[in-house]
Amino acid sequence: MIRPIAPWRVLEVTALQDDRLSVRFVDGRTGIVDLSALIASPKAGVLERLRDRTLFDQAHVEVGTVVWPGELDLAPVAMHAGDQGAQGVEDCPVVGRPAPMTVRTSG
Repeated sequence: MIRPIAPWRVLEVTALQDDRLSVRFVDGRTGIVDLSALIASPKAGVLERLRDRTLFDQAHVEVGTVVWPGELDLAPVAMHAGDQGAQGVEDCPVVGRPAPMTVRTSG
């Protein structure tokens, strides 16, 4: 198993309602990525397919990148930086600033 080490690589992703993703990065930062504007945009291109909720919900991580079936993926650098336009990815804002992950223990 290849384990990504770059801080901007994604460790976990969860599809949320309203075309959003919850992500956790290698460096522990977390955030909510709102893809609703991008998916709804006439410029969505191949990401237009993510309007299908069944497909959107299949988001998962491969080698530190958020991917979906059909060779769809998002640049993790843009999500980590919280920048629009980073690495050529437009309209991929992180809602709020990613914060350190809160570790919860039970017991």
